[in-house]
Amino acid sequence: MQKFPMTGPGLQNLEAELRHLKSEERPAIIRAIAEARSHGDLSENAEYHSARERQSFIEGRIAELEEIISAAEVIDPSTLSGDTVKFGAHVELIDEESDKEVTYQIVGVHEADIKAGRISVTSPLAKSLIGKKPGDTVSVPAPGGDRSYEILAVRFG
Repeated sequence: MQKFPMTGPGLQNLEAELRHLKSEERPAIIRAIAEARSHGDLSENAEYHSARERQSFIEGRIAELEEIISAAEVIDPSTLSGDTVKFGAHVELIDEESDKEVTYQIVGVHEADIKAGRISVTSPLAKSLIGKKPGDTVSVPAPGGDRSYEILAVRFG
C-alpha cells in the first residue's frame, strides 16, 4: 500500500472532513432521497436523481478519505531541523524577477493549499527546493516561462 506523507494538522483536517461527511452529509442525503421518493414516479423525478448523484459523490469521497487516512504517514515538522529544505519545511523565497517574497510550507499531496501557503511535495516548485539551502537559487518551469527563486530561509515547526 502506498503511504502518503502528511503533517498532523493535514491528517486532522481530513479526519474532520470524513466525520462531517459521515455524520451530517450522509444522513442529510438519505433524508433527501426519501423525500424525493415520496413524490412518486422516479423515472422523471429530478430531485431524486440529483440526490442520488450527490449520494454517489459523498460515498466516493468517504471511501477516498478512508483510504488516504489509512495510508497516512504523519511527519511532525517540529521534530525536524537543519537548513536543508525537506518535507514539512517552511521555505522563505524571493522571486528573482518580481522581488516578491513568499513563504511556503512543503506538505503532503492531500493537504496542499496554495492560498494558505502550503505546496505539495510533488509540485514542481517543491521538487526543485528539496535538498537546497538558504542562498541557493532554483529555476522552476511555469506556463509563462521558467521562474527563478532564491531561498532566503528554511525553518521547521
